[in-house]
Amino acid sequence: MARESLGEFEHQVLLSILRLGRESYSVPIVLELEARTGREVAPAAVYIALRRLEKKGHLVSRLSQPSAQGGARPRRYFQLQPSAIECLKGSRQAFLKLWEGIEPQLD
Repeated sequence: MARESLGEFEHQVLLSILRLGRESYSVPIVLELEARTGREVAPAAVYIALRRLEKKGHLVSRLSQPSAQGGARPRRYFQLQPSAIECLKGSRQAFLKLWEGIEPQLD
């Protein structure tokens, strides 16, 4: 079976979740992506990527309980699965190999 690769944005979303901790929801993920990339990130793009990654088995999600005081909507929290970590490791290794010996050409 061929190893599944990650798209650039999927990769960034997974790294953001890894950086944020065990479980994350969309708003902190958007803020983390914007802070790290220096670019504006559409929340809808993050929602789509999260669902796609969940469908691929790289994330699991759970809905939080509604607030006892009311008003606060439940949040969907996402957690990385071992397959996500393996994909990130594989992707990192592939990029490191591609970068080997190239630095002098950039100077």
